[in-house]
Amino acid sequence: MKSQWESFLQNLGVWEGSFTVFSPQGTFVKDIPSRLTLEKLNDNDKIRLTLCRSGLNDMVLDFTSVGGSLLFFENGAFSQGSIQLAPFTEFGSEFSFIYENRRLRLVQIFDQNGHLDRLTLIREHLADTPKAERPALQVEDLLGTWQGEAVTIYRDWRSPEIYSTTLQLQLDETGRLIQSLSFGERTITSTATIKGSIIHFDRDPQKQMQVLLLPDGASATSPLHVQLRQSLFLEVGWLIQPNLRQRMVRSYNDKGEWTSLTLVTEEKTQH
Repeated sequence: MKSQWESFLQNLGVWEGSFTVFSPQGTFVKDIPSRLTLEKLNDNDKIRLTLCRSGLNDMVLDFTSVGGSLLFFENGAFSQGSIQLAPFTEFGSEFSFIYENRRLRLVQIFDQNGHLDRLTLIREHLADTPKAERPALQVEDLLGTWQGEAVTIYRDWRSPEIYSTTLQLQLDETGRLIQSLSFGERTITSTATIKGSIIHFDRDPQKQMQVLLLPDGASATSPLHVQLRQSLFLEVGWLIQPNLRQRMVRSYNDKGEWTSLTLVTEEKTQH
């Protein structure tokens, strides 16, 4: 197993792209060009992050270790964010995928009352490489059967778990989306309505979830309202190629504590 630091090193380079802000309903707010440099200092003992964004002050951070609110997978994908859901404080997380010369990052932020407030989609490619981008995600892109492998890593550093997954997505005769997710011995089936770029899982009034379909094959799954004393998860997906998708899930227990991070890599086997 690579160490967390070695996994962090997978992200070295100069990443050019933009930060695109959306409302909770997926409405475009603004787009800010960006250039992020991750470079080694002192023979790999330190990494410097320099973020330059148009119209904003540059941000410089030095890392000599990683941990706390941040966990990496071996391929360099990571998530960082709130460790604890607490009353009257902002809550949120960043998810980052990496594939060849591209990264896709997405930040979900909830306001002090627990309502989804904004999302920021960050699309990046290594400097001096082609800027290839997927079209905006459509429901049709997701329909079918996806076979995957999931890796779950834990905040308490217990051994990672690796297991297979099956995700089936289809439309019924009324146009509702039917989702069936199997992992380990469990199968969870749920249904949703589709309205434009929003998939709304609305059967449980206490736990209403939405999936927002975004540019570059991205999707953001989040509760409309995060509530104390209820377990919850945040998820981001990236359709890298028509038949290849990754999803990352950040899970919190009913005390509001961040417990684990899961990366699913799945391939479409049936359309």
